[in-house]
Order: sequence, then C-alpha cells, then structure tokens
Amino acid sequence: MTLPTERDDTLTRSAALAKARQSRRPSRLGRPAGAGGPDYLTPEDSGFPALLAQTWRRAAAAPDLATAVDTLLTLAGHVPADIQLRALPVEDEAALKVLVGRSWRDDGRAPDRPADAATAFLGEIGLDRSGRLAVRVPSRGALSDTADLVDGVLRVPWTAEDLAAYRTELALAAERWRQSVADGRRWLAAAGAEGRRELLDTLKEAALRTAPFVLYVGERQYTNFRDRNNLTGKTLRPGHPDCTLTSLETVPLDLWADGDVLLVVCLTLLVRSAGYARIEEANGTQLTLDHVALLLERTRTAYNAAAGELPPVPAPDGHGVAALDALAGALAARRRELVGRVQLYREIYGPLMHKIERVAGPVKDDARRLEAELCARLRERLPVAGDTLDELTASVAASPDWLAGPHGAFGTGLESLVHESVRAATAVFDADFAMSRGMRSLPALIAALRAEEYARIAEWEIPHFFCCVVPSEDSRRLFGGSAAHLADTAWAISSRMQYNSWHFLVGNLPKVPEIAARDHFVPPVIPDVAYYSDQHHNGHVAARVRFTVRSPQAVEVLGRTFNGFMDLRLLRCEGLPFDEQDLLAAHRLSGFVARATSRAAALVAAGAQVEVSSFDSRWHWDSIAG
Repeated sequence: MTLPTERDDTLTRSAALAKARQSRRPSRLGRPAGAGGPDYLTPEDSGFPALLAQTWRRAAAAPDLATAVDTLLTLAGHVPADIQLRALPVEDEAALKVLVGRSWRDDGRAPDRPADAATAFLGEIGLDRSGRLAVRVPSRGALSDTADLVDGVLRVPWTAEDLAAYRTELALAAERWRQSVADGRRWLAAAGAEGRRELLDTLKEAALRTAPFVLYVGERQYTNFRDRNNLTGKTLRPGHPDCTLTSLETVPLDLWADGDVLLVVCLTLLVRSAGYARIEEANGTQLTLDHVALLLERTRTAYNAAAGELPPVPAPDGHGVAALDALAGALAARRRELVGRVQLYREIYGPLMHKIERVAGPVKDDARRLEAELCARLRERLPVAGDTLDELTASVAASPDWLAGPHGAFGTGLESLVHESVRAATAVFDADFAMSRGMRSLPALIAALRAEEYARIAEWEIPHFFCCVVPSEDSRRLFGGSAAHLADTAWAISSRMQYNSWHFLVGNLPKVPEIAARDHFVPPVIPDVAYYSDQHHNGHVAARVRFTVRSPQAVEVLGRTFNGFMDLRLLRCEGLPFDEQDLLAAHRLSGFVARATSRAAALVAAGAQVEVSSFDSRWHWDSIAG
C-alpha cells in the first residue's frame, strides 16, 4: 500500500477547498458560488410588510369603525383577534373596550354612538409595523409621532361619555397593574438573592434555546428576535450586557423596573408549566399575570377534558403569583401524565409567531382514509405488509435486514423507505412539497456515542445531515413553470431542514462544555400545524411556505432517545390549510419512518453499514429537473 505524502494531503485539501467554493444550488452545480446576481427575486408584494399594507388598505376601506378594528386585530383574517387584543398596553386595551366593545376579558357589544354626539376628543387608530393595533388616547400625542406606522390613521371622535368610561376602565387597569407588580416583587423577594439568580439562569437558557419570540410589558418590547434583541438569542451571546436578564443579576430587586419584574415572574410561570416551549404561546402578547392566568386556565380546561379517569386539576385560588405557580406545577405534572394518552400539538400563526397548544380529538374517517392510501402506496414500493402504519412498522421490525442493503434506485433500504414515504405524503395529502430529514451516517453517530465523543458530534456540520424533498407533479406552476427554479427551491428547503437536524441533535446529549457552547434549540417533541408562515423568514417567503404540518419524532440509538432526530413535513404554497386530521395521519407516517430509522440504527449497532448518500443537491436536480 502506498502511503499518502504531504503533497497528496495538500492536493486533497486544495480539492476540498475548491469544491467548497462551488455553488451547491442544483442549477449552478460546478460553478463558482456567488457568481452573477441572484437568479430569483422575491416579489415586493410578499412577506409581512405586504400583509400589513393589505391589512391597512382593508381597514381604511371598512364601512364602520368596528369592522375596521376587527380587520386590524385579525390582520385581515390571518390571525385570531384574541392574540392581538392581548398585545395591547392597558391604555389601548381600555380605549378599545370603550370605543368598540372589544376586550379579551369580556368581548361585549359595541356601544351606541349617536351620529350627532359632540366630539370631546379626536383620537386615532393605526397599525404599527410589528402588526399591533395602535390607539391615540387623550394622554398621548399623534400616533405619527409615537408609533412606527404602516400608513396613515383612522380618525376616531370620542364623546364626553367615552372619556368618562375610559377614565373608569383605565383606573381599574392601573390598579390591576399595581397589584400584579407588588405581588411579583413579594414573590421574588421571598425567593432570595440565590433563588432569583437561579430564575434568571433558567430564563437566559430558555431564551437561548427557544425559537424567536416577541413579548411586551406595557410599551416595552422584550425579544430574542433579530436586530432589536434585548434577550439572549441569535444576536446576543450569553452574558451580553444588553441582555435584560443578564443585567438584572447584580441589580438589587428594589431597583428592578416594574416591567422587568413582570418579565421574570411571567416567564418563570410559563416555563414551569410546560418547559421553554410554553413561552411561544405568549408570543406577540403582553406579559401580565392576568394573561398568564388566562393561558394556564385554558390549558387546565383542555387537560381536564382529556384526563379520562384522572382527577381534574383544581382551579387556582386566585390570580396571585403563588397560586399561579402552584397551578403551573400541577399542569406540568398532568402534561407528563397525558403523554401517550392523548396527542398534543400546536397551532402556529405565522404572522405573529404565536403558538397555541391543543389536545387532538379522536382519529376520524378522514385520517383513516389518508392512512389507508399511504399504506397502499408503500406496500406497492417497499417489502412491507399490512393495512395500517402500525402493521407496516411491525412488518419492518419482523424483517429489518433489507434496510441495510440496496433497494430500488438507492444504496440502502432506509433511503428507499424515506423517499417512498415522502413521495406518498406529497400525493396523498395533496401537498406542494413533502420532506423528511435525518442523519447521513448512523455508523459515525454510533461510534462517537460508544466512545462518548460528544465534543466530536458537536463539531459535525450541516452536510452530516440530509433532507429528502419531493415536490408534487404540478408544483412547478408555482415557480413560473421552471423545473430549474423548482429544483433550486427544493434544495433550499432541504438545506434549511439539514440545519434543523444540526440544530436539534446535540440538545439530546450530555451537557459537557462543548455541547453547552454549541448553538442548539431544545428538540421538538410534539407536532404542529401552521398558518401563513410565509411572512418573516426570508426562506419561507422565497419558497412560499404558507401552510404546513410538522411531525417530529424520536429515534432510539444505542438505547438513547434522540428527540426530534427526524421529522416529516407537509407544505402547501396556496389553497386550503391542513387540518387536525391531516396532522394525525402525518404523525403516524412520520412515526413509521422514525421506527424504521431506529431499526436501522440497531442493525448498525450489530455491525451493518447504513450510510445515506442520496438527497444531496445533485439528487434533487436529477429527480426534479431531469
């Protein structure tokens, strides 16, 4: 055998660098990356700014104030009004109740407003660029001076009766605020200096390991999202002095701002009720004890309805911090008991990045029909038998060896199973795209786990992962009829999904220093269905990611459970959104793929070699553009 020389090593490195400088976009394979201008420009009438402009036009053209306000609250029908009502500071909340009878507390009838009533104050209503409705109240100047508006304003006359009612509502709201802050300060004081430090450490980790969120306390915004971050996240590194939570560590409690008190108390209650992900269920709203109490009460009601023979979680004794803390703990315990009994999932409203946890109802005929169609397609193309996905899973478990050998056009049966599952999903769910992600080298993962080389796993980059994306037969219509544009879009989606695998995997490993220092999110464990996701994320806008289902699944490797190791996703760029029955059927299909992956990992642990070499840029070009 001829040993490599130093010159050989240099040539190998040079070749690797040259390859790295080449574009991986399917239509540009082999050409220098970044050569020329962009191939595809995102239309100007897309994304969140376009939605805001559309919303304002409709509100401005509304026949009356109540209709205009409803248009603004729902962003022209794209989000529930309830979310936006809870986004308002107390002054705006009180004003809307007086002017149009809208409140998250008791959505009442719009007040009678005589056409000839004298105007005592001329207010304004507008829409700011965060998507929140803005109100000019008597204590504020013109909205154009105080808010970053999408466009103009609606002039709103207030009568003397309106002003009197507003004074009453505002006084009640101010007293609720005062009591909440005082209660929060007492609770934090009782925790002691060390207890507060522990709370802050938990919340800093939560902000770092959680998807983007935007929260409000009064007029102040708290966010880990993009360029206005004041919480640890993608922009602010851990320990950065601009992080509000970091800055509070050495400040005496009596010097904390009222808003910071509510931030720490409310986030703590949310996290204690279900982990970091619960924070996203407050996305886009005000952090107040009343709002947290509402969220927890809705959760309690849903959990009790699904509890079966379990005793109900009792209602809290009031809305004080201590009572809500006890409720949060009880809900967390009940949530653990419900896992395996019912299917939890989340609805996601893309324009506001707001999530709502739901308890799925029973599987109905629609989901059964979808599963039957999936099974029929998989039986035709894979060596499996059965009329349900559970039976297909049992078939794989009974005879798994084919997963490690060639099958069809693929080097391994696992690749074939992933592809056929995704292909079937695209057709059966009437999706424009379906996809599934995972790890390319199970042998490398198993070797690293056996050696406890967690730092080595943390060093793996995005190419260590794969995502198989299969568009529908007519999806090129969405991209000007261009097969090249479709292939490039599919690869862009695949690349992003590979990043997600990279981002989640290490969250399952022991928190050695290298893992703690590596950027990662807490791996997802429940599915979700999303509406209008083509708003903020540039990739979502470009790929027209409007309606989706995501079904993450755990995979077992060497006895270790890796949450979020893989997922199945469905995407529609237009038309109708997916529903709960779609989600339930998709989740069963992703479970089939996950359990097959676990079987493949067991084969590798016993000595087999299962490497995924397909689903790269070339594969997506060949399979889509021919």
